[in-house]
Amino acid sequence: MEWQGALTLTTLFAVLSVLVLTRLSADMVLMSALAFLLITGVLDPAQTLGGFANPGVITIATLYVVAAGLKETGAVQWIARHLLGHPVSARGAQLRMIMPTGILSAFMNNTAVVAMFIPAIQDWGQRLGIPASKLLLPLSYAAILGGTCTLIGTSTNLVVDGMLQSQAGIRLGLFDIAWVGVPLLVIGGGFLVLFSSRLLPDRAGVSEDLNQVREYGVEVEVMARGPLVGRTITEAGLRALNFGYLAEIERGGRLITAVEPSRVLEGRDRLQFIGAPECASELRRIQGLRPANGNVHKLAVANHQRCLVEVVLGPEFPALGQTIRDSRFRTRFNAVIFSLSREGRRVPGKLGDITFQLGDTLLLEASEQFVEQYRFRRDFLLVSALNDSTPPDFPKAPRALVILGLMVVASASGLLPIMEAAFLAAGAMIVTGCITASRARSSIDLPVLVVIAASFALGTAMTVSGAASWIAGNLLGDAEISPWLALLLVYVLTGIFTEVITNNAAAVLMFPIAVAVAEQLGVSLLPFAIAVMFSASASFITPLGYQTNFMVYGPGRYRFVDYLRIGVPLNVLAGAVAVLLIPQVWPFHLPGLTP
Repeated sequence: MEWQGALTLTTLFAVLSVLVLTRLSADMVLMSALAFLLITGVLDPAQTLGGFANPGVITIATLYVVAAGLKETGAVQWIARHLLGHPVSARGAQLRMIMPTGILSAFMNNTAVVAMFIPAIQDWGQRLGIPASKLLLPLSYAAILGGTCTLIGTSTNLVVDGMLQSQAGIRLGLFDIAWVGVPLLVIGGGFLVLFSSRLLPDRAGVSEDLNQVREYGVEVEVMARGPLVGRTITEAGLRALNFGYLAEIERGGRLITAVEPSRVLEGRDRLQFIGAPECASELRRIQGLRPANGNVHKLAVANHQRCLVEVVLGPEFPALGQTIRDSRFRTRFNAVIFSLSREGRRVPGKLGDITFQLGDTLLLEASEQFVEQYRFRRDFLLVSALNDSTPPDFPKAPRALVILGLMVVASASGLLPIMEAAFLAAGAMIVTGCITASRARSSIDLPVLVVIAASFALGTAMTVSGAASWIAGNLLGDAEISPWLALLLVYVLTGIFTEVITNNAAAVLMFPIAVAVAEQLGVSLLPFAIAVMFSASASFITPLGYQTNFMVYGPGRYRFVDYLRIGVPLNVLAGAVAVLLIPQVWPFHLPGLTP
């Protein structure tokens, strides 16, 4: 091995060490490594920047817009409400959750699926009397398994497909990997249903202590012809919100203060909730509710372009000492007051009769530009937007699902490659109003794309410097080794990389090693590339190996050992299924595909 190979391996070791031992962001670390390899002459400029033009990276960026369109319209919440149902047992609940999650994750970003399912699953589990810890980690694992069923199920699949296209001229179809992914989902899902209740702890989800946070009163109205009319409080998902509770119902001028779970909702019921500011965000995501404050409907901003904002009144606020009704707040600031908190407590009484005081905290509904417009004005001491508080545009959910369906059909039928189909779907999401152009831009996760593209440079350096061949030679040794054993070694090594760095980076770094192993054995590249694809996605052992695992860590009150207890056997099971099935679908000796 020449000096370029040694330098590349040293750089790779340094990258892995920094990612594991420090909190530096992965995109900064990998871009630094990319620059170093360029400056030292290991790579030329075209090789250094080649990852940014890879079809897989471009497809991932485009699919972010498609996934955002589904999120903005509430399409996933609509599907979840209809598929989860009301099972009578814990095992039935896990089965009803795992299959829809796996199927959805096969066709959209699994991170987005988990993000939207977490509050729904928490509420659903509380209604069924099942601890959140029994459901949330299986939710993450089901999303990971579902992502292995199609080429667009996870970004890792698209990354490996992009490398196959650029290096071997091989293009995978949308459902080609389903021959392994679907059995993996069925077997892995079955394992979760049978054993997760025994292996996972019995811990309730994290609930906010409302005495420790800013407390608001939020009033909403049941839409007269909405989907909640005729449903009980429990069935409507209003019994166990994460950030608030239902205090009373006003119906036809009569106040109902003891609200039992079996109470049936009627049109135009006014529901009074008490809780943290995030309670308002939760309520906005429930179809069939609308703000009871009539001024909200007069706000000159489209519903799906609004967000919730908290402001603290400063000494130069012009309406101090005036009531909310007399202040003409909506006219002055193009925002509507949802609720008011004073010294951490909600202020009782009618909202319009409350008098503004210095230091009051207001919960507002405003346009997305409100924060930038008033952040540096002296009216308010503090202006902050609540994350993810824009209400879904539910009427557009059917068209978003149609666009997704057409994209899948166009790609699966061979009419269009997946990248072209994704471009058309993203454009259709914007043209049809499922998502605005500004939100489409902000939905693209640039740091993730930079990590993937920069990882390509490291992978290229390992190939051109001879480092990948050197690793492959040491991996295989001098003895005769069967392709099956080599496939297992590649799968295990990729899995180790995935647990300590990002799944996409692991796939990119292992791909040239897989190529070198196939070349030295004189067999087809495809089974080894597919093994890298599946192993990089199958991360179950730590909360850090895959983003969805970390997302459920806090809400499920998990500990590191919980992941080991259920993740190790699931990893072994997934590896056994993948290694056994991959050569059956993509044989080692296939004419025309041997490098």
